[in-house]
Amino acid sequence: MNQKWLDMYKSKLKTAEEAAAMIRDNEVISSSFGIGHPLGLFRALKDRVIEGKLHNPKVLASCMYRGAVHPLLDPAIKGLIEWDSFFVGDERGWVKEGFHTHSPAKFGDLDRISSEGLRPVQVSALTVSPMDNHGFFSTGISVDFGWGIAKSNPNRRLFILEVNPQMPRSYGNNHVHISEVDVVIECDLPLAELPPPPVKKEWEIMAGYIADMVPDGATLQIGYGGIPGAVGQALKDKRDLGVHTEVIPDVLMELYEAGAITCARKTFMPNKWVASFATGTRKLYDFVHENPMIEMHTLGVVNNPYNIAQNDNMISINATLQVDLTGQCCSESIGPVQYSATGGQVDFVQGAWMSKGGKSFLGLESSFVDKKGERHSKIVPQLNPGSFVTTSRTEVHWVVTEFGAVLLKGQSIKTRVARLISIAHPDFRDELKFAAEKMGYLS
Repeated sequence: MNQKWLDMYKSKLKTAEEAAAMIRDNEVISSSFGIGHPLGLFRALKDRVIEGKLHNPKVLASCMYRGAVHPLLDPAIKGLIEWDSFFVGDERGWVKEGFHTHSPAKFGDLDRISSEGLRPVQVSALTVSPMDNHGFFSTGISVDFGWGIAKSNPNRRLFILEVNPQMPRSYGNNHVHISEVDVVIECDLPLAELPPPPVKKEWEIMAGYIADMVPDGATLQIGYGGIPGAVGQALKDKRDLGVHTEVIPDVLMELYEAGAITCARKTFMPNKWVASFATGTRKLYDFVHENPMIEMHTLGVVNNPYNIAQNDNMISINATLQVDLTGQCCSESIGPVQYSATGGQVDFVQGAWMSKGGKSFLGLESSFVDKKGERHSKIVPQLNPGSFVTTSRTEVHWVVTEFGAVLLKGQSIKTRVARLISIAHPDFRDELKFAAEKMGYLS
């Protein structure tokens, strides 16, 4: 290793406690998705809050640990620290109670929001792989919005890197040089793993409808979750698929192992997977490590609809929670309660539409059964009061349930209503038709 960079590294090396002591009261600390969180620093931060040495820090990040212990979700600091999340995960309970908050934004806009100073950040803290011979660290499988904010925010006062040897090194534009950094700390902790979601019959049926419309040579965006995962499994007989996706889940690795993904026919960054973060098992993280086929970039690049659209036959597959009879999709809340976020759904719906031969699919089960055993339709006359429209009816292309796939883009209200009713659960079709007539959608 170059001695110059090694000496610089040693001069900036501190303990997590020393780094946490450099953070001031009321400062905003940006990080990334949960897998890229600097847990050593956050543990020290929690201790300082409990000890009364740090007051009212605000963390601009997102907690996606799904049950793994996170120091900043310790009940001992409830009300003493504020999460401000671009994507609500494990912190959703505290968001619901008003202790934490959510910032609605498309993922593709976050780099510009940062660079224009719309969200001032004083401290950036990221987990990175060990420094290489040239003095560079990689943000590995968690580039997402953390790297872009750290590099672009004009208000940044302090830049902290937590070096974790378990973080993969990835290719792409996601690196930080030792000369850019104020503080380095070291922490060897396993990265959080999210096992593939379980398989449901309804998801497999929906996946079949979508797979029939995915041509060989298409480029995929597949989100993490049951419905997108089932679609991935249904694509194993396809050939020369490409990848341009915000998240890499295990199912994309499995498609590659099955011979379905080659990226040979991609028209934007040919022969390369393009992504911003990976979420799944350790096997997936090892697959990304030093894999020259995979390039990890900030969300401002990956989720830019113009870049997405450069891929011919771009296929976007995401889930939604509720759809009204005109095609408005709520994908992020249950009534007024924030459940997740807009994320990159709108970015990829728009990008796929702009793509030559592109299609976007929003999938949902037609109904659900509540705790009392009562069934309810997810296709409704109007969205539940307080629900947030994630993807507007003018943007929605295809909607899929276990009862079929319907094209909504460019269609009249009358046609939309009839098509959505046709894929609703049979128990609710008559009442949906009655409601549509009452609202003047049907005669």
